[in-house]
Amino acid sequence: MDFKRLATVVMFTGLGLLSACGGGSSDGDSKAQLRLVNASIAYSSGLDLTLDDSKIASAIGYATASNYSSVDADSVTALVQSSGSTISSLYPTLSADSHYSLITYGWAGNMKSTILQEEEEAPDANYSKLLILNLASDAGALDVYLTQSIDDLSNATATVSGVAGGSSSGYKTVASGSYRVRITGNGKNYDQRLDIANITLSSKQVATLVITPTQGGVLVNGILLTQQGSLSAHSTPNARARVVAAVSDFGQVQATLGGTTLLSTSIAPNIGEYQTLTAGASALSVLVNGAAMTAASPTLTAGNDYTVLVWGTPAAPQISILNDDNRLPSTSGTAKIRMINGVAGLSGGLTMTLDYSAIASNVLSGLSSTPVAVNSSSASLLQVSSPTSGTPVYSIAELPIVSSGVYTVFMMGGADKIQGTLRRER
Repeated sequence: MDFKRLATVVMFTGLGLLSACGGGSSDGDSKAQLRLVNASIAYSSGLDLTLDDSKIASAIGYATASNYSSVDADSVTALVQSSGSTISSLYPTLSADSHYSLITYGWAGNMKSTILQEEEEAPDANYSKLLILNLASDAGALDVYLTQSIDDLSNATATVSGVAGGSSSGYKTVASGSYRVRITGNGKNYDQRLDIANITLSSKQVATLVITPTQGGVLVNGILLTQQGSLSAHSTPNARARVVAAVSDFGQVQATLGGTTLLSTSIAPNIGEYQTLTAGASALSVLVNGAAMTAASPTLTAGNDYTVLVWGTPAAPQISILNDDNRLPSTSGTAKIRMINGVAGLSGGLTMTLDYSAIASNVLSGLSSTPVAVNSSSASLLQVSSPTSGTPVYSIAELPIVSSGVYTVFMMGGADKIQGTLRRER
């Protein structure tokens, strides 16, 4: 069916007001009705909302909403706070006799808020309206499929396509009923970010599916928000993991995690692709040259990305479980870059420089540096140095660094034969 109405985005100091005109009700005394929705899993313990110096909501946990507060219909200053500190601010103009949800989302140090006006006209009986609000900017543009539970996406058409991060679709009118909801990368029905087994849309219901980010940056969570009503959380039960075979002397590595093959028998050095698997305690099995390693079972956090680094020598291999931050940089015109040191037999750490400035220092074997934001450029000089070598052990003379890119430099092999590889993760 066609879009019945577009949600208009009006910008307030870099933050959005999502509005949809229609009939509503209030107390009729030049008041608006405002509530806080906590859409940030990073602040699951609770958020507060202060409006023009008056606190109107306290300790609102993740995927929950405060009660509506009756506030003056005017231009207001809305401050979202945690433990008394302001983490996000918004300056909207509220209309009388309208309901609003102020939705706060993001991560510590990069929190944002947007306002959804909840006055969309209800559809006819036996139909529902659904708005897709993509607040997972790190995940990029997304497609949303509403299907029956057994439907194969290879034969399905997206209900809503290409909803960019930080924007919304129009309201989509669909037949009321129960749906399996799957969210994928734009134009990539195989690139599944969230699978919600069942969402029920009732007759005349107006709802918003709020897509929220995860720590890893690629998978997403969901919150179904009923206009002027309740909400329900639909968080991903999954994590993503990959294996990097970095052992020296071209050792053969095979790995499974939680019953999922992360890397078939491969000759190192080799960087496996991310696989999606169920979060939680996962049995890890690693073979190096056919010999089983003793490996502790890692506990994977839902929404996170991981690298299982297999390094060392074939005779004495080691395993490191590394957390991967594949979220996009928060500043335009920049990229993120880090280094993973999987080199065996080093007497010290590795240092990485970009255009002669250190961006990772003394990174020891089996560890990763913290991702660093760098300016994009058409040709930069990347170098990795070792304390045991007078010349760089890895370098790229004219590296184009793309804005919003996420990069990892992998250093692998043995100290006597170091091999470096650059991977653009995003």
